[in-house]
Amino acid sequence: MSDSGTYEVYAIRYGTFAERRRRDNFITPPDPHEGIMPIDYFVWAIVNDDRAVVVDTGFDAEEGARRGRTVERLPREGLGMIGVDAARVEDVVITHLHYDHAGTLGDFPAARFHIQDSEVTYATGRHMCRPAFGNAYTCDHVVELVKRVFAGRVAFHDGDGEVAPGITVHHVGGHTMGLQFVRVMTGRGPLVLASDAAHFYENMDAGAPFPIVYNVADMLEGHQRMRDMAKSADRVIPGHDPLVMTRYPAPRSDVEGAVVRLDVDPGT
Repeated sequence: MSDSGTYEVYAIRYGTFAERRRRDNFITPPDPHEGIMPIDYFVWAIVNDDRAVVVDTGFDAEEGARRGRTVERLPREGLGMIGVDAARVEDVVITHLHYDHAGTLGDFPAARFHIQDSEVTYATGRHMCRPAFGNAYTCDHVVELVKRVFAGRVAFHDGDGEVAPGITVHHVGGHTMGLQFVRVMTGRGPLVLASDAAHFYENMDAGAPFPIVYNVADMLEGHQRMRDMAKSADRVIPGHDPLVMTRYPAPRSDVEGAVVRLDVDPGT
């Protein structure tokens, strides 16, 4: 296990939408191919001997059924596969409040939730009156976050902020007004968990934005900012790409297909 300032990082795949089409993943697809391009759903765990920090909390089977997504395991169950007890986690980063990143808050009863000021403003303000912005949010998830504000269990960030030594959050916007990504120090150098600042590797590589977007210019600028902060393009981990599960190794054979370790060099 790593020391207090460096971490092991894991992607936990909890769900999928296998029938999603390629045209749904880009504002303007880089090529005219109309085939299937599945989207996977992840939460992430950042761990060392001192702490476990979770990034995002996913959604449950009821939410998945409502939106036509397959939930293969609850996020808490996936975390349990690597020895992280959701009920004992003290810090959770919510990158943004879309339904697939901010459900199951109740499974983290000891946690303080880290979020950007502007994301809460966005998710509780006038933009939610417009389906183009509001459809990706679930009202009950937002309400649960607000309840935790009143309980003193939310840490607000305005731009860049520190969650713990070696773990920082950075406002990037683009996909939503208040989207943030996470930078983690690891044995292979700084690693960036993009969350929805880039859904797929191809969004970044082709400069082709994902179509659910608040500000296209900020989304594209965010791609470069993440590369700069990771010091290497191959240390930026997109938020929904099934390729993450093939580029990185599982920590053990019994979690193949569910968990991969990100703080090691990717395969070819």
